[in-house]
Amino acid sequence: MLLGSVFAKEDKVMAVGTVAAFWAVSLLFVVTPGADWAYAIAAGLRHRTVLPAVGGMLAGHLAATAVVAAGVAALVARSPLVMAALTVVGSVYLVWLGIGTLARPAAPEADAQQAAGSWVRQTARGAGVSGLNPKVFLLFLALLPQFTDPAAAWPVAVQITVLGLVHVVNCAVVYTGVGVGARLVLRARPAAARTVARASGAAMVGIATFLLVEQLVA
Repeated sequence: MLLGSVFAKEDKVMAVGTVAAFWAVSLLFVVTPGADWAYAIAAGLRHRTVLPAVGGMLAGHLAATAVVAAGVAALVARSPLVMAALTVVGSVYLVWLGIGTLARPAAPEADAQQAAGSWVRQTARGAGVSGLNPKVFLLFLALLPQFTDPAAAWPVAVQITVLGLVHVVNCAVVYTGVGVGARLVLRARPAAARTVARASGAAMVGIATFLLVEQLVA
């Protein structure tokens, strides 16, 4: 009832139905395996906790939300040169992570002596996986504005921010579940864990290659 009073006042702050519709669309996007899933699985197998890695990915999605809310993404999308550079940088980063995972697949038992300082690296990598993914920016650019209402009391930028936070909550739940699930299911199966880790690395390399080829064709 309180939520309805916040999002569906007569002055049209934001409609509950609009937020719910975006939540459903966002959830469909998040549960679709991609680079974020691959990194969450790799983090679940390599580290004692997936929270730093997931936190980094959430930071990347928050950054994408801020960029779209500020209107910067629209300028980037209209500039072929900037978009190409962003794609190359993001793809090279994914290839680097993927090759590292392929070369050093880790089983859950291998992280017993994990240093706390590695949390910073995990967070930074997670932010790079999502924050440097041009598909995230393009998806947000195409998706978020469709669920805003210029006639509402809240400015469009504020509406986009609220929707972006809804998306981040979806990401937090799904990516944490993926990472923890991978670790729990494969804890007693080191050979299977290494196979899944290699598959995650291959997925990162494959996604990056697809992005590069798509950009070249375009």
